[in-house]
Amino acid sequence: MVQHPSDHTPSITPPPPPAPPVPDEPAETSGTRKTLKGANAAKRSPAGVPGGRKGKRIWLAAAGVVLLAGGAVGGHFLTDPTRSDEYAAKAGESEQRQARLEKSQSDYNAMKADYNKLSAGIYDREKKVGEREEAVTAAEAAVKARETAVTSAEATKAANTITDGTWTVGKTVAAGTYTTTTDVGSSCYWGIYRSGSNGDDIIENDIPGGGRPSVTISEGQDFKSSRCGKWEKQ
Repeated sequence: MVQHPSDHTPSITPPPPPAPPVPDEPAETSGTRKTLKGANAAKRSPAGVPGGRKGKRIWLAAAGVVLLAGGAVGGHFLTDPTRSDEYAAKAGESEQRQARLEKSQSDYNAMKADYNKLSAGIYDREKKVGEREEAVTAAEAAVKARETAVTSAEATKAANTITDGTWTVGKTVAAGTYTTTTDVGSSCYWGIYRSGSNGDDIIENDIPGGGRPSVTISEGQDFKSSRCGKWEKQ
């Protein structure tokens, strides 16, 4: 008998059976560990580079050389900062400041030299003024000394000079020998008296009539001169 398609029951595929459990791996022997280390080292080494630390050092050195070469080539194409306009402007300002500093130092040195010269001149002038003042002071002292001497001499001379009149020896005139300064005339009269006698007690007198007469008088006496001029003590 032929079955109708609608009466056909689809077939169901059963699920696959579970995978069998994986057994525990046995402990690695020393030979197996060495084989694995070698395989791992080969995996860690880059392609074309020998494996191990030595190959790594060679690779790093080669990379450093490449970097240095690249830096040198790149630095060759960098702009020199000393060629920039800003650097030139700063350098010009620095040169100007240095020039101003040198000029200020030169001006200062010139002013200091002028100051020292003026100070030396002032010192010399002050020294000369001081010397002149000392000379003037000494001259004034000398003049004063001469004036004192002259005054003293004049006073002494006046004290030792007798003119016309009656003088008390030891009071108004000094005792001693006197002579007229010029020749006397015929009318000259001189007299020596005892003091206090009012001319009554004559010790000595004379009318010389000419020449330059001399007299010696002592204390306790009065001396009278009439028309005989000046008498000076000898």
